[in-house]
Amino acid sequence: MQSLLRRLLCAGALSLLISGAQAETITVTHYGSAFYGAPYAVAMAKGFFKQHGLDITGVLTSAGGGTSVRNMLASDLPFGEVALSAAVAAINHGEPLKILFGGVDSVDDIIWIAKKGSPLHGFKSLVGKRVAFTSPGSATNMILLMALKAQGLTQADMHLVAAGDIGANLSAVLTGAVDTGMTGEPIWSENEDKLQVVFRSCDVVPCNMMQSVGVTTVSYLDSAEGQKKLAGIVAGRREGVEFIYAHPDEAADIVAKAFNGDPALYRRVFKNMTASHYWTPGIIDKEGMDHMVEGLQIMGQQKGPVDWDKIIDARFLAAKTN
Repeated sequence: MQSLLRRLLCAGALSLLISGAQAETITVTHYGSAFYGAPYAVAMAKGFFKQHGLDITGVLTSAGGGTSVRNMLASDLPFGEVALSAAVAAINHGEPLKILFGGVDSVDDIIWIAKKGSPLHGFKSLVGKRVAFTSPGSATNMILLMALKAQGLTQADMHLVAAGDIGANLSAVLTGAVDTGMTGEPIWSENEDKLQVVFRSCDVVPCNMMQSVGVTTVSYLDSAEGQKKLAGIVAGRREGVEFIYAHPDEAADIVAKAFNGDPALYRRVFKNMTASHYWTPGIIDKEGMDHMVEGLQIMGQQKGPVDWDKIIDARFLAAKTN
């Protein structure tokens, strides 16, 4: 029996050595409740990460904002796709981070909703109302601040509430805890029969706003292990994006399974999202990034423009690792 046990242990160790890839977890904001993470779900299901020597088997998520950055920093594999605003805020507070690529370069999907039959219509109808977003420093926080400024209003004109993730925003609206909250797909389409749109982000701010970016730490980026794994992550995600656009129905089915969603609903949503080119393969749109940073400037967390050249390292965008 002991001899058999030793053989099994040796075989297991040898298998690990042969496979080379250790199961690892990455961080993606709102994974499972919003579609920033769809390319990662596809890349895991189709084996794109494994083709680049990685065994990404799990995704750590959060309600957005600085929480996603903190989760990434605490991870053994310090990579995350997080809100651009949260990444810039963290860098301003001394975190040694680098931006690797742009993820979602549109806010067309973010809308604010109320219960069906509500008298609220349009951004200015929210003066004096309780308006929910996800978390401080998140993309939704930035959009509200920019919209207030664009409409000649201030934060004192609305009661802004950090309600948590997209599901929590929905619950707050349906229970009457807030007058309006943010939402996006697929939660909007799942609950459209009992909700109405109050305003869309593109009604009040520039549509090309860089919502999310891939980030890592400077120390991990400077290590040989980090460079190899980051190149694989960036390439695997890019291939996930390319697969979504080439095979939207199959991609929708994959993501529905990963997110415990309705495949038929996800297929309808993916048709709209691919038509609007929601996901980028990693492009760096500095104009879209500047638009998002305006929110940080309004909050007093950013003085003047961001020197993107100092915090962007796009070496992996065209890299091939196989």
